[in-house]
Amino acid sequence: MAIKSIGITVDGKRKMTMEQFKRWVKALDTDKDGKISKEELAEAVRGTGRWFAGWKGKQGLQSADSNGDGFVDESEFHNLVEFAQKYLGVTIIQL
Repeated sequence: MAIKSIGITVDGKRKMTMEQFKRWVKALDTDKDGKISKEELAEAVRGTGRWFAGWKGKQGLQSADSNGDGFVDESEFHNLVEFAQKYLGVTIIQL
């Protein structure tokens, strides 16, 4: 699923609000279990047009999954925000 953003910053990053980011993450949860899996995260990376989606999905999961259960849940959401800003070219803005 592609990231829908407000615009692009001068350094090429996608700008979005935290609410837009939350909606995007919710849409990634294709099996609706309330958690993001490595496969779901890899699909998100593919949607950004980034290379090595599977590898980056795995890296994203490892960096965001603080309890080591193999998924990113709501309690680990802030870790996913950090990953998206660092590796997916996302900038979270406040309106």
